[in-house]
Amino acid sequence: MAKEMIAMLLAGGQGSRLYALTEKLAKPAVPFGGKYRIIDFPLSNCINSGIDTVGILTQYQPLVLNEYIGNGQPWDLDRLYGGVHVLPPYQKASGSDWYKGTANAIYQNISFIERYDPEYVIILSGDQICKQDYSDFLRFHMEKGAEFSVAVMEVPWDEASRFGLMVADENDRITEFQEKPKNPKSNLASMGIYIFNWDILRKYLEEDEQDPTSENDFGNNIIPNLLRDNRKMYAYHFNGYWKDVGTISSLWEANMEVMDPEHSGINLFDNNWKIYSRNSGMTGHKISASADVHDSMITDGCRIKGTVKHSVLFAGVKVAEGAVVEDAVVMGGTTIERGAVVRHCIIAENVTIKENAVVGAMPEGDEHGVATVGSGITIGEGAVIGPKAMVRNNVKGGEEQW
Repeated sequence: MAKEMIAMLLAGGQGSRLYALTEKLAKPAVPFGGKYRIIDFPLSNCINSGIDTVGILTQYQPLVLNEYIGNGQPWDLDRLYGGVHVLPPYQKASGSDWYKGTANAIYQNISFIERYDPEYVIILSGDQICKQDYSDFLRFHMEKGAEFSVAVMEVPWDEASRFGLMVADENDRITEFQEKPKNPKSNLASMGIYIFNWDILRKYLEEDEQDPTSENDFGNNIIPNLLRDNRKMYAYHFNGYWKDVGTISSLWEANMEVMDPEHSGINLFDNNWKIYSRNSGMTGHKISASADVHDSMITDGCRIKGTVKHSVLFAGVKVAEGAVVEDAVVMGGTTIERGAVVRHCIIAENVTIKENAVVGAMPEGDEHGVATVGSGITIGEGAVIGPKAMVRNNVKGGEEQW
């Protein structure tokens, strides 16, 4: 039975600009918003949009990501026909290759796509925070009679040169593509979300694979080749929330925005478009009489005895009496001991911050540095970590003490 559209989710990115947070973790598996991981967003968008077949292409540090995805049950993707499938690189008779680029990753999984004989394929990124109805995008693609469509967002003109840009006419037909140009002709930034007619996608993937000079990339190769051949290419305007959380500061900022849905545009409390995630299995959180909690997200299993202000606390975080957490993102299993102060920073999973230690500081003037502590690290008693510091775990095996 053929599927109308299946999704191919690119989730193999290293996320190198997140430094300490992705040393042992694929970027799509990075925790976000108290109870989620980044990959929850495209997976939830798929099931909410009626897409029940998703191939997830993994590569870098896939262990935690694979374990988290499991059989796809949290997203209603545990299907007998379709569902979620993890697709790592594998050895073939012709040789063994890592995914060499985004286009090559899809090319290596042509046989998976063929199993479902879809009319359309949507290609998604596993490292963005976005709530999007892909069925609306597909309707646009079909109404235009498109062979390729790309989701775009208008960005400020003074930032346009940071993006891949689509130049389109009054009917949204794409006439030119600019990759991070010095002199932009458009402010329509590509979101890296594409819909292809499957026959067109297959043709261009196979041609690209035969080109020894190709970088095997959608932005650098496939899209320019479609333009060269004057294919029917259209830009779909998306007006919702979208953020590429590729840096420490953007990840911190997006976490802060979930606490202000009326102004930020990202509403995790919307029952009409739920973001699903794997249940932590922990008990409810407990806020003691000594605690002072304001404007924060406190999730399962947290034990709060100290002060928490404008912060996101993931499952199982413990804040001792006399400790202060402010403007911080504190990931699961972290313990903040008595008298410790944690401000304007991101603390990764399973960190211990000992008594009277200080991590980060509230910004002054134009100073906006976000301190970061990598997973599994212990910040020693009385230690002081500055506002732009990054504590990384460079010890192989065992725990690192700072």
